[in-house]
Amino acid sequence: MGDVYILMLVALGLLAVMDLIVGVSNDAVNFLNSAIGSKVISMRNIMIIASLGIFVGAITSNGMMEVARKGIFVPEYFYFNEIMYIFMAVMITDIILLDTFNSFGMPTSTTVSIVFELLGAAVAMAFIKISANDSETIADIWKYINHEKALLIIFGILLSVIVAFSVGAIVQWISRLIFSFDFAKKPSYVTALFGGFAITAITYFIIIKGLKGTPFYKDVKYLIIGNSVQIIAISFVTWTLISQLLISFFKMNILKLIVGIGTFSIALAFAGNDLVNFIGVPIAALNSYEAWHASGEAANQFSMGILGNKVPSSTMLLLLAGGIMVLTLWFSKKARTVIETGINLSSQNEEKEKFEPNIMSRFIVRLGMGVNTLLTKIVPTRTMNWIGKRFEVPSISLPLEKTYDLPAFDLVRASVNLIVAAVLISIGTSFKLPLSTTYVTFMVAMGTSLADRAWGRESAVYRIAGVLNIIGGWFFTAFSAFIGSALILYLMHLGGAVVVAILLLLAFLLIARSYIKYAKDEKNKKLVIKRKRAELLTIGEVIEESSDHISKVVKQVNKLYSNVVKDLSNHDLDKLKKTNKHVNKLNKEVSQLKEEVFDFIKSLDDSSVEASRVYILILGHLQDISQSIRYISKSSYSHVNNNHKNLKKGQIEDLSLIDKDLDILLADIEDIFKNRAFHSINNVISEKQKLFDHVSDSIDRQVQRIRGKEDSSKKNTILYFGILVETKDLIAAIMDLLEMYQEFDLQLKKTTLPQ
Repeated sequence: MGDVYILMLVALGLLAVMDLIVGVSNDAVNFLNSAIGSKVISMRNIMIIASLGIFVGAITSNGMMEVARKGIFVPEYFYFNEIMYIFMAVMITDIILLDTFNSFGMPTSTTVSIVFELLGAAVAMAFIKISANDSETIADIWKYINHEKALLIIFGILLSVIVAFSVGAIVQWISRLIFSFDFAKKPSYVTALFGGFAITAITYFIIIKGLKGTPFYKDVKYLIIGNSVQIIAISFVTWTLISQLLISFFKMNILKLIVGIGTFSIALAFAGNDLVNFIGVPIAALNSYEAWHASGEAANQFSMGILGNKVPSSTMLLLLAGGIMVLTLWFSKKARTVIETGINLSSQNEEKEKFEPNIMSRFIVRLGMGVNTLLTKIVPTRTMNWIGKRFEVPSISLPLEKTYDLPAFDLVRASVNLIVAAVLISIGTSFKLPLSTTYVTFMVAMGTSLADRAWGRESAVYRIAGVLNIIGGWFFTAFSAFIGSALILYLMHLGGAVVVAILLLLAFLLIARSYIKYAKDEKNKKLVIKRKRAELLTIGEVIEESSDHISKVVKQVNKLYSNVVKDLSNHDLDKLKKTNKHVNKLNKEVSQLKEEVFDFIKSLDDSSVEASRVYILILGHLQDISQSIRYISKSSYSHVNNNHKNLKKGQIEDLSLIDKDLDILLADIEDIFKNRAFHSINNVISEKQKLFDHVSDSIDRQVQRIRGKEDSSKKNTILYFGILVETKDLIAAIMDLLEMYQEFDLQLKKTTLPQ
């Protein structure tokens, strides 16, 4: 029987490695956002600094491991076999949950997930034990669950949202009043004082706190306890003087140094606080196995009260975990997707918004505008004007090729993000609370963004919607973690080792599928409609760059139209649904390009105005094409999804003939753009009227069917007429695009002919 538990330990070890990978992919946003967003340090150096912080933090995470052993449940009321099932259910649920969030680029809380997974599995196991014991009732659940500690952890996590946002906003507002956006012009002593405060906060709350988790803390303990005020005062004076020396004699930008130290510190705090989320459960399982194996008792009779004692973790295991975290940090593409979301929501610049507005975000924006109006009436105009000037972002003139290389925010905000987050996380860790680093760092960044007026009238409704979506995702994480872990544990209880093996295999397959799909999606992002904004300076370059894209779009539209006609004829709902997804993806890509027209025009110089006009016209035609195929696909899918009658045989025959002619036409157009054979455009345009006539004849035949009472289905008629009309619009939009290309091709040839 012991062999089964050895296999479970091996499985938990593998799950721990996978959990470290998906966990760091999710949490890298916490300690890399500020440094990457400010672009003050090279990516390579940021990664090196963060890697060192992770290694140091991993060694100092010993004390936090107790949370997995006794923080959520009371171990002495569970037997060894029950504990192993709890730990297995937790790890399987955790990996699946975190990877799902990573795949969508959404930062979620690893702390929330592990806490609620432990809670869910423990509650499920407690109910199983109660149901098997006639002397116990549901009220006895509280003896199994460490509800006071669990509630304290949950309350701490929720409170951190409010505290982190508020403190981040207040500190950033004060910092911006002091520095404004022209911090380089401030007297050196102001920057030195800021540097002294920032580095003191970091060194005290991170480095001194970090010593508590190391074996040599007892050697310096007497120097720290009772001397906090003296240590803070001496550190502040020392670091302020050092900052002044670095500024005066070495001309160093002290804010850059703060960002570097802050990145190291927040990475250290992350590893020290969050490592328990990834390996705490497997290490607790190893401790449990060692205690049970040494006892010689049966697995279902050995009480796990041993977990209530303090058990030091192996330093080698902690270092190994730190190494895996570092490798993941360097090589995980999913981590970059999550980082992009965090930077996008806190950027000072106009970014492509990733979230759609909702009722709540609109209400909050209107409420904020109302409060602002009220303040302008209360606060003297002179004071408001002075404050407004401190928050004015200076205009920056950059060469064309550098236009899109602006940082998301400046050094002042990056420094505040790191200082406030590091201090808050360290305070939580010092109280042995597994504070959510995701909650803290994300909400600090959102608070500083708000205070820094990064959420203007143009972006506020989108960014608040993003924040609400992510916070909602955290609550969804808690619910999913609890239910998922409880369900998996119950299945294990019913099926034993066989179900454990099946669930493990399922988890591995889901992760593999997720990574394959992610790689495929990333590859697809590079296809269809991409443009080189800073290089499209002439009409010729616009035509050359867009020809390949149009060729691919026409090819896609041709395939999608044929699929709709065929699947509608067969009344195949599943295939219509799949086609509709591809059509929506095409529309989304075209819409994104339309949204970026403003940035594209800004990137052009005076000699490229004509090119921008051509580009806008091309996008307009592409949007007309994509909207037509979208209507055809959506209405067809809706018709079948609503279980309306199949199209009549005559209708299907007409659509099939139109599809056949359209297929030939679109294939010719695809070749024209692919091979730049614009001289052949006339031949294709001449075929337009023939296809138009075919569509018109189909409309006439349907009218005759209705009048002759051959077709009595109103829904069929509405769908059929809609498809025919949109097909005509689709052809017209494509032909307009061809005629435009023909016109500009002739224009280009005239300008290149020798005079």
